[in-house]
Amino acid sequence: MIPYQSRLKKLYKENIVPKLIKKFDYSSIMEVPRLNKIIVHQGIGKATLDKKLIDFSMNEITSIVGQKAVFCYSKHDESGFKLRKGMPIGVKVTLRRTKMYEFLERLITVSLPRVRDFNGVKINSFDRFGNYNMGIREQVIYPEINIDKIKKNMGMNISFVTSAKSNLEAKSLLFYFGIPFQKNDK
Repeated sequence: MIPYQSRLKKLYKENIVPKLIKKFDYSSIMEVPRLNKIIVHQGIGKATLDKKLIDFSMNEITSIVGQKAVFCYSKHDESGFKLRKGMPIGVKVTLRRTKMYEFLERLITVSLPRVRDFNGVKINSFDRFGNYNMGIREQVIYPEINIDKIKKNMGMNISFVTSAKSNLEAKSLLFYFGIPFQKNDK
């Protein structure tokens, strides 16, 4: 019996690794960059005082990614924002292995095409270390979200953490996975 393997993980092993070895002239398979984890996080903002919105945000992120989300708490008091130490200010989920690949596949094939006036994701959102960050303004692009039950439209950030040494390697890795980057025709 063959164990379950997601489609993107199989694509990575069979197609992406040979392409990256050829493109960057790696001497070993261990040098090829890989996707380590995907972090989905949502800041709650002004909703920190409303316990129902915080719980709603937690349930929403959990249903989107298929894994239990955790709260992010404030580390110190901030009187300008009416924030006290230990108050929940965000929700996050860290995805690894199979769930990471499944979430990435749903993001590429189902959710991103549902974005209004979509022309691709920004190409300049890489940090110096080969990680990519993208923001999503509306959570309604996910089919798991019921539009009628949305209390407040809150976006989210998605961080792709790779083992790439440069932004060019990370961009190539994510491009081969199928992330639709914007075309620079300007």
